[in-house]
Amino acid sequence: MTPPTLFSHLPRYGGDPILALMDAFSRDPRPDKVSLGIGLYFDEQGRLPVLSSVRQAQEALLRNGGPAPYLPMEGSASYRQAVQELVFGAQHPAVLDGRIATMQSVGGSGALRAGADLLRTQLGCTQVVVPDPTWDNHFALFEGAGYQVGGYPYYDTATAGIAFDAMRRFLATLPARTVVLLHASCHNPTGMDLDAAQWRELAGLFAERNLIPFVDMAYQGFGDGADEDAASIRLLADAGLEFLVANSFSKNFSLYGERAGGLSVVCRDAAAAEAVLGQLKVTVRRSYSTPPAHGAALVGAVLQSPELRALWLQELTTMRQRMRDMRQALHAALVARCGQAHDFGYLLAQRGMFSYTGLSPDQVRRLRERHAVYLVDTGRLCISGLTSAAIDHVADAIAAVLETPAA
Repeated sequence: MTPPTLFSHLPRYGGDPILALMDAFSRDPRPDKVSLGIGLYFDEQGRLPVLSSVRQAQEALLRNGGPAPYLPMEGSASYRQAVQELVFGAQHPAVLDGRIATMQSVGGSGALRAGADLLRTQLGCTQVVVPDPTWDNHFALFEGAGYQVGGYPYYDTATAGIAFDAMRRFLATLPARTVVLLHASCHNPTGMDLDAAQWRELAGLFAERNLIPFVDMAYQGFGDGADEDAASIRLLADAGLEFLVANSFSKNFSLYGERAGGLSVVCRDAAAAEAVLGQLKVTVRRSYSTPPAHGAALVGAVLQSPELRALWLQELTTMRQRMRDMRQALHAALVARCGQAHDFGYLLAQRGMFSYTGLSPDQVRRLRERHAVYLVDTGRLCISGLTSAAIDHVADAIAAVLETPAA
């Protein structure tokens, strides 16, 4: 009898539902199929764009050539400075006083995991609460770091708005040093963001209850602008809080595969920031030793060149405006088809790449099977997957599943 192998008992991985959806989309032979599931920014031709600012930075790097040594554990110093200045503002007192420890991370996901590890190993944190709903991988990242993950009220399905009173009451019950995961802007999946007054109220609550905010910013510039979308983070820093920020350049630089991100920890003073950076180096050394260089070099080159930075901000404005145009076009098309039978105002109230449609899993299934329109089962629709050519087909499909009862 053959003995079992070391790994024969392992369960089979069921796969990521969004990636599985995209695999099904790629196999669909229908010519009018539309992918509105995965969170990628596409241009009006339905392609992943290569930004001109990034292309020019790439060409300069190739011209200059040179070796490719390991980066320091914490990443490129110039890149880390560029991250701080973009996220907090170059003249923010926390930046000028050296109170922020920033490391280069392997995308936004790597920043979240590194921050989770830091809080668990150095502060003993084991509890984190995330918005209900939130990006699915928030659960996996924190559970993988040894946390118990709970949810807090965020989205009110009845009003298609934020359940702020319930959110505030819940957070006020949490024990000290509970980690609170927040979205800086362009909330995934709902597209509904807290306003400045709500952020100020939360800042006071965090200080009173000794909670630890951990802000995830994956879409800076896709809401109202690069500075505007970081206003929540700067407000928390202005309030004197100690907190963490994970940021990503995948979407706003269209550099998905380069895994360029950052983790910033705002501390009470420069000495604490220096100690935190040292512990982040330990975390990196125990995991992947040093971060990849190329994506950070591209981002750093763009952000540190006045000309390329201005071009990037212009391109960011174009991307942001295209998503707004698609929201308005889909809203108008749905109103034209359904009249007052359904309220589609959420499309105009929400911001960023995603829209929370309220469609049921059955309606999403019928969209996919009958109309070749692909959404994730929660009803989240990726606005940036829309094009002018696809608006009528998508509106017809949504109207059809809204008006036709389930089989």
